Amino acid sequence: MFVKAFTKAVFALSISLATLAATEASADATLDRIKGRGKLTVGVILSGAPFGYIDPASQEQKGYNVDLAKALAADLGVELETVTVTPPNRVQFLQQGKVDILIANMQYTEDRAKILDYVATPYDRAGGAAVVRKDSGLKDWADLKGKPVCISQGSNYAQPLAEDYGAIVKGLPSQPESLLALQGGNCVAAVHVGATVGLLLVDRADEWKDYAIPFPTELIPSDSVIWLRKGEIDTQEALDNSVKKLHASGKLLEMAKANRLLNTKYLEEEKTKLSAAQ
Repeated sequence: MFVKAFTKAVFALSISLATLAATEASADATLDRIKGRGKLTVGVILSGAPFGYIDPASQEQKGYNVDLAKALAADLGVELETVTVTPPNRVQFLQQGKVDILIANMQYTEDRAKILDYVATPYDRAGGAAVVRKDSGLKDWADLKGKPVCISQGSNYAQPLAEDYGAIVKGLPSQPESLLALQGGNCVAAVHVGATVGLLLVDRADEWKDYAIPFPTELIPSDSVIWLRKGEIDTQEALDNSVKKLHASGKLLEMAKANRLLNTKYLEEEKTKLSAAQ
C-alpha cells in the first residue's frame, strides 16, 4: 500500500515538474520568438487622442501609446505590428496569443495582476475624470450616488464608482459609445481616463460646448503598465529595461508632450529619478 502511494506521489510530482519546466521553457522562448520572427505585436486601443487614434488626414495610427509601442519595437530591434483591441476583448486577445503585449489603457489593479503579468515600470499614471452636462448640478464624485454613470466595459473605475460613491454603473463596449450614451441622456456622467476626455473637450469644443469636467479630483489615479501573459519573464525584463531607458533619456516625456498629454508630472519625476540612477 505504501509503495503504491509513494509511486503515485512520485508520478504526480514528476508531472508537476514537467509542467513547470514546459511553462518555463515556453516563457524563455517568448522573447526569442519575437526576435526570431522580427516582429513585436502590440494590442492598442484607438479610442481617441492623446493615447491612440486614427489620423483623419493620413489614416495612420497615432498617439502616445502607439509611439511607445514603436519605441519598444525599435529597442528590441524588431518591426512593430499593432492590433486594435477594445476594453471587452483586450485580455482575451492577449491570452489567446493574438498579441504579444497590451498597451491598451489598462491601469494596474490587483485583480488584473492575478491573471496577467505586467512590466514593473509604469509608462504613465492616470485617473478617471467625469464628463457631465454643465447644467447637471454635479460638482463632485459623491453627487453620483444613485445616478447612472457610463464607463467602458472592463474599466477599473466600475468598483469605486459603485462601492465608494453608490453610482449605478453602465458598462459600454467602448469609450465612444459611453460618451454617445451620455449625449443621449442615458447617463448623467461618463467616466474615462482624464487625459483622453480632457483633450476631447478641447479638440471638439463645438460638439461638447454643453459639457465639462467639474470634479476637482481624478478617480483612483493608477499606474499605466504594459501587460503580458503570465510567466513570460524574459519579455517582461527586456521591456522593463526599455521603459526605464525611455524614461531616463526623456523620450517618454517628449512623446507625451508631442501627443499633448495634459498632465506630465509623473513622467517628469520618473525622468529625474531614473536619469540620476544611471
